[in-house]
Amino acid sequence: MNLHPDRLDAHLEKPLAALYILHGNEPLTVSETGDALRAAARRQGFDEREILISGPGFGWEALFEATGNLSLFGSRKVIDLRIPNGKPGKDGGDALKRLADTAESTASDVITLISLPELDWAARKTAWFTALSQKGVAVECNAPPREQLPRWIARRLSAQQQSASTEALDFIADHVEGNLLAAHQEITKLALLHPPGELSLDAVREAVLDVARYDIDTLRSAVLEGDAGRCTRLLEGLAGEGTAAPLLLWMLSNEVRTLARLQAAQADGQPLAAAFKVERVFDDRRRKALQHALQRLAPGKVRAALAHAARIDRIIKGIAPGEVWDEFLLLCLRLCPAR
Repeated sequence: MNLHPDRLDAHLEKPLAALYILHGNEPLTVSETGDALRAAARRQGFDEREILISGPGFGWEALFEATGNLSLFGSRKVIDLRIPNGKPGKDGGDALKRLADTAESTASDVITLISLPELDWAARKTAWFTALSQKGVAVECNAPPREQLPRWIARRLSAQQQSASTEALDFIADHVEGNLLAAHQEITKLALLHPPGELSLDAVREAVLDVARYDIDTLRSAVLEGDAGRCTRLLEGLAGEGTAAPLLLWMLSNEVRTLARLQAAQADGQPLAAAFKVERVFDDRRRKALQHALQRLAPGKVRAALAHAARIDRIIKGIAPGEVWDEFLLLCLRLCPAR
């Protein structure tokens, strides 16, 4: 069966199906829909989770081994299968058809969640996708058309207890040009910069345009390029201009998490180009900067940076000692090469 994303919340209040297929042209929506399904599964007692990512050398029997490898303590499991290129090949197609035929028999113990990119008409007509769609619940996660984007933005603002006029919503929609990840970033920024309540058009315009001399995005580039001196100068400027510490932490944490996910994708044999697409990294300059950072940063360093960012979050909230701007500098230097 096909399920519209707008009906997902009501669906998740009921016992979950054995098989879900997420696909579409908007990775943010695919990711968030997957998060909602996994959270609902946990509430319904599916405490274990196993992630499988198809790529070069992936053995499709692992899919059925995961189904059989249940905990001795009787825990139920979510199998999180990701097919980044949307092309499982012949062996994968046969395995997916077999999965469609057998998923219901293990429904009490296992939920299988399959995440795919946007599929063209040929992929939708394949035997494996037809079998999955008939036996499971398919959710097509596409970006809303331009005329519906302001309403999508309004719902996101409402979730963080904020609202804006029609003119302000249109301003954000025009600025992000249909990119939901960019819209999500702008909405998150508004939550960090302003308290709950009505947002004025001026407040929205100032946050979205961000005309500060010391731009946070410039610091992002300096960190990825490993330019310690430039990071130091930019941080001094951002501190002097009174930049909101939570906003800066969000940017740095987001970039470190992106590096961590790219490293995990590489470790699983996924091509970097496919991983960039999943992470919505389309700008050539940023791709090169991230690739350079991946070459010089070991996974251990990236994990340490994530832990450091968590400490800064506690400092900002007042539950850990420390000077936040000194810690920002140490975090940036941690991601730069030693001289």
